[in-house]
Amino acid sequence: MPHSPARLSILATVSTFALCATALAQQTGTAETTAVDNPVFVLGTVYLDAEDVAGYVASGAQVSKSLTPISEQQQAISVVTRDQIDDQGAQNLGQALSYSSGINAEPFGADPRFDAPTMRGFESSGAQYVNGLRQSRYFGGVSYETYGMQQIEVMRGPSSALYGPGSPIGIINQVQKRAQSADFSEVGVGYDSNQSGQVFFDINRAASDTLSWRFTGIGRDEQTQIDELTNERAYLAGALRWNPDAMTTIDVMASYTKDSPISPTGVPYALTEIADGDDLREMYTGQENWDDSDRKMWNIGVEVSRDLDNGWTLSQGFRYEKFDWDYTGTYVSTGAVVNPDGTFLRGSSWQSESTESLSLDTRLNGEVTTGQAVHQLLVGVDVRKYDADETSQIQRDTTIFNWRDPGAYVAPPEMTIARSSGETTLKQVGVYAQDEIIYGNWHGTAGLRYDWAKQTGDQYDVPSEYEEDEVTGRAGLSYVFANGLMPYLSYATSFDPQTGLNENEDPLKPTKGYQWEAGVKYQPTSFDGLITASVYDLRQTNVNQYAGRNDAGNLLYYQVGEVKSRGLELEATAELNAAWKIRASYAYNDTEQQGGTNTGQPMWNAPRHSANLWVDYDFANGLELGGGLRYIGERDNVNNTIELDSYTLVDAAARYTRGNVEASLNLSNLTDETYLATCSWFGCYYGEGRTASAKVTYKW
Repeated sequence: MPHSPARLSILATVSTFALCATALAQQTGTAETTAVDNPVFVLGTVYLDAEDVAGYVASGAQVSKSLTPISEQQQAISVVTRDQIDDQGAQNLGQALSYSSGINAEPFGADPRFDAPTMRGFESSGAQYVNGLRQSRYFGGVSYETYGMQQIEVMRGPSSALYGPGSPIGIINQVQKRAQSADFSEVGVGYDSNQSGQVFFDINRAASDTLSWRFTGIGRDEQTQIDELTNERAYLAGALRWNPDAMTTIDVMASYTKDSPISPTGVPYALTEIADGDDLREMYTGQENWDDSDRKMWNIGVEVSRDLDNGWTLSQGFRYEKFDWDYTGTYVSTGAVVNPDGTFLRGSSWQSESTESLSLDTRLNGEVTTGQAVHQLLVGVDVRKYDADETSQIQRDTTIFNWRDPGAYVAPPEMTIARSSGETTLKQVGVYAQDEIIYGNWHGTAGLRYDWAKQTGDQYDVPSEYEEDEVTGRAGLSYVFANGLMPYLSYATSFDPQTGLNENEDPLKPTKGYQWEAGVKYQPTSFDGLITASVYDLRQTNVNQYAGRNDAGNLLYYQVGEVKSRGLELEATAELNAAWKIRASYAYNDTEQQGGTNTGQPMWNAPRHSANLWVDYDFANGLELGGGLRYIGERDNVNNTIELDSYTLVDAAARYTRGNVEASLNLSNLTDETYLATCSWFGCYYGEGRTASAKVTYKW
């Protein structure tokens, strides 16, 4: 059932305004037109008023598409609140997730282009969502502005039963700031030891009992330990909330981002063995007269929630997103030969992307009682359309770099090879249903989804077509004790279509994911907190391995692979009293590749052990101090030929508030640890050294 862009746009607009019209038609009397004082549920349990999102412990998450509290969800879910983001001074998604269990938050070090955390051994490019709707773009998760986010949510494990095609690791959902019912404002400036500067503001006003608006913005001149690795970013966002009656909430959110992220280049692994790491992590191996970037992204979204007279709730989320990016960059092969005179070869690239995406998710939540069992039902349909126009030009070994004389002038490369380009269109429709059954203290969950996905066109002159349909599901069982303890067991599946050809030049089959998870959740009664322990066995099949090229030059793959990811995750978030806030985690992740040349080897960039601890104390006199430890264990490079050393980072924070003024200081990597974050196909990357970040904020 293919849809044209016009039909999808009309469908989204008509259905949204139909809900608005229904709300207006039923608006009667002043009592029904007052704003709702209780938390508002939009596309899941998102607590939207300021007092409901304060602190570290969140009760609900939009990502679950359910009103069931996180403490009773039958899978591991984490929420990073706005307070935690601010206390830790996080400025991107990776930094915000750096204290969450089992996540290698910045596996490539500082990269202003993308957010690329790994979880349970897998990359997250196919798992990143905003406001419950999947990000656009095929390659890499675009870096959204974290200052514009209200909270960040992680739901672990295959989630196709709710979200359709995607990664088996689950969902990372960034929730944008909404307009709220109370007036508040802040404006501030910041500066760090890398000479980054920023100005920011966040203003919220309740125009009436039924209408409120919010305006958020930040301008940042971002610098890193490599002077040339910069990003000048401007972000503006507006939000509007309208409660036409006590039963209806309509949120409109729009944002515009313009930035210029320069691509990190990395260094050959051989260089890391002969040169000083402190020098290499600050060395720019790119080309100042070539590397450039110009990126723009804007989106508009509407979320509508309507409580029906029969106790059911109709919800809908819609987003349109436009993304344009032109950039030139330099890359280095991890295996590049470093000559005795200090020289090695670099490659160059030129890229241009223009994409548009439409996403729509409409669903109905309600409750039915049969005998002694209560059924919390969810039925929904989502539609996604994605158009991409991409052009690329890549040339190997175009310029020479001498690490002993890095300032020497090198003429810009001449891109002599032919360009490759492609236009693709993806259309996806999914229908899903879920039943959460409550029978006394027993809770059960069963969900099924049918997806149809079709992609046409080429990517970089290579056929990029498929048409797939798939049924996925999830099931869970738990027992909720009166003391807040809940053991659970769950099973879930996922799938993700692939483009390309196998060794017989037939289309590749979709990857498929399967996971068993067992765990215990505990929500204490004596203080606000949530403790989760889980073990899991996650498999992904139909994994590819390079098989060569055909006569037309197209890549061919063997689909012989399967990967296993098994482990243990512990996570605790607590506010012990008005003073103490704590977040702690530990993860053990055992991964293994099966089939192909890497059989028996772990997945790359997947540390077997990781642990984090963050503690914050409020002295109740305006002073607040915090500190943390982050440990990432040993892990392999991309082709299992290099084992990277483990590292431990120390962070510290101080905040002082007097009247309307708040001053904060954050120190990341306090001991200035030098470490290799990863070695990919294209270079080895060092993590950031010690960085001090200061901010002064005026609030009213």
